[in-house]
Amino acid sequence: MAVIHAASALTPEGWRRDVRLTMEAGRFAGVEPEAPARPGDERAALVIPGLANLHSHAFQRAMAGRAETRGPATDNFWTWREAMYRLALSMSPDDVEDVTSMLYVEMLEAGFTRVGEFHYLHHDRDGRPYAAPAEMASRIAAAAGRSGLRLTLLPCFYAHAKFGGAPPRNEQRRFISNLDQFARLMEASRRAIEPLPGAGLGMAPHSLRAVTPAELAAICELSPDGPIHIHAAEQAKEVEDCLAALGARPVEFLIANAPLDRRWCLIHATHMTGSETERLALSGASVGLCPVTEANLGDGVFNAPTFIAKGGRFGIGTDSNVLIGVADELRQLEYAQRLVNRERNVLGRPDRSTGRTLVEAALAGGGAALGAPGGLAIGGPADFLSLNLDHPASQGLDGDGALDAWLFVERGLVDCVWVGGLKLVEGGRHFAREVIEARYRATMKVLRAS
Repeated sequence: MAVIHAASALTPEGWRRDVRLTMEAGRFAGVEPEAPARPGDERAALVIPGLANLHSHAFQRAMAGRAETRGPATDNFWTWREAMYRLALSMSPDDVEDVTSMLYVEMLEAGFTRVGEFHYLHHDRDGRPYAAPAEMASRIAAAAGRSGLRLTLLPCFYAHAKFGGAPPRNEQRRFISNLDQFARLMEASRRAIEPLPGAGLGMAPHSLRAVTPAELAAICELSPDGPIHIHAAEQAKEVEDCLAALGARPVEFLIANAPLDRRWCLIHATHMTGSETERLALSGASVGLCPVTEANLGDGVFNAPTFIAKGGRFGIGTDSNVLIGVADELRQLEYAQRLVNRERNVLGRPDRSTGRTLVEAALAGGGAALGAPGGLAIGGPADFLSLNLDHPASQGLDGDGALDAWLFVERGLVDCVWVGGLKLVEGGRHFAREVIEARYRATMKVLRAS
């Protein structure tokens, strides 16, 4: 049994002083506010629950910073996608494991304690399935094991190049499965994550352009209980193509034809009408927002004020992994709303700071979207982090003020991170960073030379 004494902690009831967090078997056995520290207690100044990163494509971390040169024509999501395809065709299973391990270390150092890995790099470079259907999924699981990051694995069903069941492009060959192959992949993925404490399995129909309505209905039966994530309405062209092929906008189609409920998470949902926004909020499904990637790719800005006002739930993800940070995603979310609405503190509430409002919303929405609710509560997973209040940016601050400093002033305030009661990050640095980073550097040297 281990005990952390927090001078201040963000509990489900709000900020509490002098909180003794008792941990046993990876869970909170006690959360006791107004309790003096005892001999042997480890001390922390300010503690909050760890956050979920609900949307990641791990292999894409290897192209971060490599697609920032303008081409001869207009650059957009679709030109970026061609560069992504080239990277995907170059990576071996060892490459994926090394890149993912480094990425997951960075996520932990940023304050994420769980990731939803939207995993679609399934097959060998020539497109043939590996002898072990979950070869690549097992490498994702190995990276989670090496780093200690909690994993919700979301194997992706990807069958077509565009709407109408069009045959896949050759560049997509590592992603493609039929229904029988995907059923085998799901079962093999379940076995791959079994050794990981607290791991979960869901599924991810890639998008309505890559999955036909009949296929969508069929694969949903393969995951009767786990989370279901799908890209939807990320790009204006996607909306136009969906209207032409299915007679409805992507979110409109899903609301009418998919059993949207609390298990579902629509990733991006950037381009919605007012009616779609309201109906999606009322459906119980979450929205997975990836503001840094959405800005990087020029996707657009999500209508967060309307969605939240109607009771909608959201979490955050790092998607293409061009930049890793809880603070970065939440700050970009709020700042985009400020630019669009020409107001300040757009997503804030009068009774608390904007930083706290965003953190609490992302905690609730991310946990719901991955089927893994968190929080500093008895019986819950002991996944949490502390902020450095000795940093110049946080001097004299506590509670809401410290969260605002983290999100809007200094992203590097994460001090320590615990997962399952084990301290994996101390002084902002992961315990295995040196070893994992050495392998990552060697892998990247080869990939960048290819």
